[in-house]
Amino acid sequence: MDLPGSVDLFEETLKRLLHNCSDLVVKHANDSLTLIYFGNLIDSNLVHHQLLGSLQQIRLDPFSMEGLAQLIPVGQTELTCEMEPAMTLLLRGWTVVYKVGYSDALLVNTAKQPKRTPSIAEIETNVIGPQIGFTESLETNVGIVRSYIAHENLCNESLEIGELTRTQVQLLYLKDVAEEQTVNTLRQRIADLKIDGVIGSSVLVQLIEDNSMSIFPQLILTERPDRVSFSLLEGKVALLVNGSNFAIVGPSTFLDFFKSPEDHYLSWNIAMFIRGLRFFAIFISILMTPAYVAALTFHYETIPPSLLVPLAQSRSKVPFPPLFESLFLEVTIELLREAGARLPTKVGQTMGIVGGIVIGQAAVQAGFTSNILIMLVALAALSSFTTPIYLMGISIRFVRFPMIIAAGIWGGIGIVFTICLVLIHLLRQTSLGHPYMHPIFPPRWRDMMDTVFRLPFPSLSGRSTFTRTPNKQRFNRDQAKQKKDIDE
Repeated sequence: MDLPGSVDLFEETLKRLLHNCSDLVVKHANDSLTLIYFGNLIDSNLVHHQLLGSLQQIRLDPFSMEGLAQLIPVGQTELTCEMEPAMTLLLRGWTVVYKVGYSDALLVNTAKQPKRTPSIAEIETNVIGPQIGFTESLETNVGIVRSYIAHENLCNESLEIGELTRTQVQLLYLKDVAEEQTVNTLRQRIADLKIDGVIGSSVLVQLIEDNSMSIFPQLILTERPDRVSFSLLEGKVALLVNGSNFAIVGPSTFLDFFKSPEDHYLSWNIAMFIRGLRFFAIFISILMTPAYVAALTFHYETIPPSLLVPLAQSRSKVPFPPLFESLFLEVTIELLREAGARLPTKVGQTMGIVGGIVIGQAAVQAGFTSNILIMLVALAALSSFTTPIYLMGISIRFVRFPMIIAAGIWGGIGIVFTICLVLIHLLRQTSLGHPYMHPIFPPRWRDMMDTVFRLPFPSLSGRSTFTRTPNKQRFNRDQAKQKKDIDE
């Protein structure tokens, strides 16, 4: 639909298309110029003092609308001769500058969206390294990433999702580093989405994952710009969603969820020790409680003789079988964790500590559980929180429940059977078409240098083959070694 030829008809058409919105403002700059905007979406200081003031001083007759756009002291402007783009940008906080007798209108970006200044990352905390985290402002987040990677090859494409929300999304990647097929895959999946709206990146990631039925996340959600920057340098792709302080990074492997940006800020030997501790914590979190249930139900011979007496004394007042006892404690721990997450910060911390002590002590005295199981369940819960990515930590805690049930029914055979099912499921998963268990399967020993292990930086001169990047070298290892020898 073309723009109407008069201001009254233009205003009437807009109100009809927008169902007579009460917050639509029509203001006349002079006899020929009219401003149309939503009062609750625009920056009032920008519109009233800069835009309106400059329009009242401009003599428009010698100029075209293109000339007027050059004279307005606002950076982003567009010209349109159709109603649909004018109405779309109007709903995003833009101002329509209309002049009678012209076939096109000038659109000026005067939007003022709610946003906060960048602050410390609250979920993915680091002791060493940058502390800044993403905000809910898309422009701010893109600017933060560009402050890390100030290079012309950093590409950002603007996409739109949702027929009703029209959510703005930025696709970030490094040209000649990211694989073109990966970029096209992610771009096509977003283009194929037919949905009313997407509120937040955590909703979008569920729509574009390879297998939405899996309990394991295939794409990383992170609030840390340095993690996004490291991933882009590896040849991966990132998505920033307007209104969300979490970025989507992919493709990702299972081991990527246990890597932290802090691993690169520490010396290689300390970082490798901490990373190994995280991997060890996975086995403790998954196997500790099921092993207790299996040993007490079917495999008493596996318990050391010196531990049998204190174990029997601890369980002498417990009337329930180990399966029910362990499930009761695991559910209690999850309830405490969920309650602590929903309560205000200070109250939640107090609730988690005091509630755990009080409930644990009361459960032992009432004969619901034993002291030994409380210690094992607490250790398993603590180990699950060592995972840097929150979603993977939830998945690990979820796996523990079917494994406990299998251990209570079939003992050690049930544990092995459940582990095999989980491994088969993980081996079948992909992330944007890439193998999820890389570099374990298919085995790539060279790529284990910065996944399973964390070797010194001179050993990490090549990028991982997982991303299939055309630029396979981070730096020339021989030149770096030669320079080091000269300095010495």
